[in-house]
Amino acid sequence: MELYDIIFYLVALMVVVSAAIVVGSKNIVRAAYSLLFTFLGVAGIYILLGADFIGVTQLMVYVGGILILLLFGIMLTNKVYSVDIRRENAYIIPSIVIVGIFAAFLIFVMTETNWVTADPTFPNTTVFELGKTLLVHYSIIFEILAIVLLIALIGAATLARNDNKER
Repeated sequence: MELYDIIFYLVALMVVVSAAIVVGSKNIVRAAYSLLFTFLGVAGIYILLGADFIGVTQLMVYVGGILILLLFGIMLTNKVYSVDIRRENAYIIPSIVIVGIFAAFLIFVMTETNWVTADPTFPNTTVFELGKTLLVHYSIIFEILAIVLLIALIGAATLARNDNKER
């Protein structure tokens, strides 16, 4: 086993354990901090797989934006530490069955797939190829997406604005 494989398995283990803590934690602050390690691990896996642009985007968008926004929302909310996240015990057995079926399917796919590896002599040009694809083949869709995101940002700011006259 090479060092690359060991690092991959350690990062994958970190992602699985921290995601399990996110799902199973009753403390919302502990769940948010575990989500940080999940996002960092996913970014690490992307970088290990050679998708450096997606890995850095994962760091910038999810860790740098969404998670920090979530943590500020948690920290600025009153009495967040006393919130008890309730779970029904009736859903434990169906959840275990579904996870077992998914794990069996995942193991079947992993063992029966004829995996193709990349040519190591090919230069790593993920950022260049992604930029060329976005700006040549998908430029209209890229611009429409930017307009839709701008409209969503304006709508979110309008909804979040505190108007005492209307309330």
